[in-house]
Amino acid sequence: MTSIQAVVFDMDGILIDSEVLWRQAREEFAADHGMTWSAEDQESTMGCNTRMWSRLMVERLDLRARLGMDEAAIAREIKGRLLAKYETHLPEREGAIAAVRLAATRYKVALASGSPNELAAHVMKVTGLDKVFLAATYGDDVAHGKPAPDIYLDVLKKIGVKPEHAVGVEDSGNGIRSLRAAGMGIIAAPGPEFPLTDEVLGLADVRIVEMTAFDLDLVERASAAHMVRQQR
Repeated sequence: MTSIQAVVFDMDGILIDSEVLWRQAREEFAADHGMTWSAEDQESTMGCNTRMWSRLMVERLDLRARLGMDEAAIAREIKGRLLAKYETHLPEREGAIAAVRLAATRYKVALASGSPNELAAHVMKVTGLDKVFLAATYGDDVAHGKPAPDIYLDVLKKIGVKPEHAVGVEDSGNGIRSLRAAGMGIIAAPGPEFPLTDEVLGLADVRIVEMTAFDLDLVERASAAHMVRQQR
């Protein structure tokens, strides 16, 4: 085995199929006001923290000029829409909760989610993962969201593990770039609704299509591939 000590999971798109709900919330908001939220718009926000995605929404939809809305206002609006959707139905990604529990049998496990704190905390409580993860860092906890490495470096510090001894599980381009910048091993697990480009997949050490394919050997292979990449 390699010297892997921890596995850090993303939340949106990895533990829950929430990227679709985020897209719906933004599309519905835009449509309610006679605007359009495109696939390109959505991709730009995936993995970002509240500070970043609210700024992107204000800029891309020209919300200050059109509706007099700033970043704080659009953040409240979208978070409210998301929480309502979560309370109606929390779409757990098949195999994801089991993957975290399996990883926890051998490694330290932690969460690095760009989601707003209140939404991520709600998901952790409903799924029971708040009792499994040793630590969590949410999007509002760091100044710079993904693709910056801050969120991963912060949560690794909490659990006392160096980046080279950790593997992350991500579905988005911003998330994978964040892992690469942090110097961690990378498991890419994109959902069917949001496929990754070959360029982004090329940054990952291993990839899976479904979270049901996650196992401990996958973690070891990701760590080993990362070590080889670092030695080039």
